[in-house]
Amino acid sequence: MLAEALTDASPDLMRSLLQTMINALLSADADAVVGAEWGQRSPGRQAQRNGYRHRDLDTRVGTIDVAVPKLRSGTYFPDWLLERRKRAESALITVVADCYLAGVSTRRMDKLVKTLGIHSLSRSQVSRMAAELDEHVEQFRHRPLDDAGPFTFVAADALTMKVREGGRVINAVVMIATGVNADGRREVLGLRVATSETGPAWNSFFADLVARGLAGVRLVTSDAHAGLVDAIGANLPGASWQRCRTHYAANLMSAPRKRCGRP
Repeated sequence: MLAEALTDASPDLMRSLLQTMINALLSADADAVVGAEWGQRSPGRQAQRNGYRHRDLDTRVGTIDVAVPKLRSGTYFPDWLLERRKRAESALITVVADCYLAGVSTRRMDKLVKTLGIHSLSRSQVSRMAAELDEHVEQFRHRPLDDAGPFTFVAADALTMKVREGGRVINAVVMIATGVNADGRREVLGLRVATSETGPAWNSFFADLVARGLAGVRLVTSDAHAGLVDAIGANLPGASWQRCRTHYAANLMSAPRKRCGRP
């Protein structure tokens, strides 16, 4: 659900994060095959890295540029990606979405490499890769919004799903805001997990977006949750609000129907 929501809301975001994660995995896997990290002196080194060969990889979120490491002697072929593409793509996109929501943890990356069938990476390699990817994700999550703005149109929504917290799985609400700027470019502005959908949670969420530079908003669409509507008015006073037709139709269809004819 989350991966689909992020892909629909911002294909560019998912494409960028997927490309970053795949290339990080390729580089770490090649280091393991070589027997040493890039530029590192090691008595266990078995080969030398020799740049990259770039190739396009078609995925459900679009075409990405894959940088496959080259070796001075021998070859490196990532069969986990190129021969088992559909399986790898599905696992990667799911993890990319989870990482954007909750950060890149060593545990999450370790589970991913095992799912992909990459058995050459050490625990320390997985840990370093997770730290580097987490920094990249955190920078994107907290990026200034005024650089790509103003976002004249914003859509807000809350998804109910299971997330892992403190070693256990709980039901939580994922608040998400998507913006469209004057050029028609659409991207995810913010994403946050809350225990429940409340007015204070939405207020804090929108306050953070404004602090990061969200401005120039003319219209916000969402469902009619009172706390959400109040938060929009408090943080984006110049914006109009409109009830999302999708939510309205869903609520209408789920409402009890009166029987026609005899009571």
